[in-house]
Amino acid sequence: MASMKVVLAYSGGLDTSVAIKWIREKYDADVITLTMDLGQNEDLGAAKEKSLMLGSLKHFTADVRDEFVRDYVAPSIKANGLYEGKYPLATALGRPLIAKKLVEVAEDEGAQAVAHGCTGKGNDQVRLDVTVRALNPGLKIIAPVREWGLSRDQEMRYAAEKGVPVSAKKNAFSIDQNLWGRSIESGVLEDASFEPPAEAFEWVTPAEEAPDKATYVTVGFEGGVPSSLGGSELKLPQIISELNAVAGRNGVGVVDHIEDRLVGIKSREVYECPAATVILEAHRELEKMVLNRHQLNFKRMVDTVWSDMVYTGLWVDPLKTDLDAFIDSTQKKVDGTVRVKLYKGGLRVVGRSSPNSLYDANLATYSSSSTFNQQHAEGFIEFWGLPSRVASRRAQRVTVR
Repeated sequence: MASMKVVLAYSGGLDTSVAIKWIREKYDADVITLTMDLGQNEDLGAAKEKSLMLGSLKHFTADVRDEFVRDYVAPSIKANGLYEGKYPLATALGRPLIAKKLVEVAEDEGAQAVAHGCTGKGNDQVRLDVTVRALNPGLKIIAPVREWGLSRDQEMRYAAEKGVPVSAKKNAFSIDQNLWGRSIESGVLEDASFEPPAEAFEWVTPAEEAPDKATYVTVGFEGGVPSSLGGSELKLPQIISELNAVAGRNGVGVVDHIEDRLVGIKSREVYECPAATVILEAHRELEKMVLNRHQLNFKRMVDTVWSDMVYTGLWVDPLKTDLDAFIDSTQKKVDGTVRVKLYKGGLRVVGRSSPNSLYDANLATYSSSSTFNQQHAEGFIEFWGLPSRVASRRAQRVTVR
């Protein structure tokens, strides 16, 4: 009988390197590894060499940066994607794409299972498992770290026994990054009262060391998606890369908060997301120019539900598809430019314009040229306050006449 084939999402790190050996031993299976480039700036060639050295049958490398930005980041910008109002969903957005590619390779290679290196305590296991099962329910899912239940020290001993090379340099933190953001966990950060040390950060300059002069950036949008920077038309991946650099240099883009994981744990999370911080703030301000009050109020609720669904691994759920349709309909007129001031860790929108703006200076002005008829306000106030007055009188047991 032919050996079972397993497609493993491979990062080249300890967990997934040990997984190659473990899957081959436990399942007597051939392991096919898949490494994806989502803009994490890692040596993917080294990952391929290590995978094959450890005994994988094949290795695939996929550059999915454009697909990631087009099909995952752009929809999140339209939805003002923030989990619990703070986290721009960088890792959460990457997981359904990884699951999709795992399924595609498994189907192409005739594999019976897919595997990943997620633990049983985090959100990523849910995001990957739910998406894989939705796309191909016939595939078995193998999660060695979760199934094995080994600590990092035990993994290190197993790696030594099986000849799995381990970096001599021990990282003080657990890092995951892609073009949209960088997450930093564990180590001293598990003490929620401890200020993250400078060595935790790579993208964002400490505010104290940021330039003494403010930097201004102008982001242009078309259909709710960034299309230009400083007046120059650029592709979205380039806009994100440039904003990561300029905003990070000005100390903008650190998120430090207590996050509610899907599995019920409260976790201290630290993120670097300079471009996401600028783009999402600019996008929200532009929406205020072109959507009316009713659209904005309802969309805020939709955006919250959308973000929660993405965070909790429901990228392929029918409700998210429905929410996408509503969000897309609101973005048709979200065109224009937003000017943002960056200074020593601070960010402030200082200007915005749109050809579809609902802002009417003739109505808003306090000068004598105003076209707003103030005499109409008295009647409006009378009817607007009527329910409150009736309730107040009832509470005072006064008969309404």
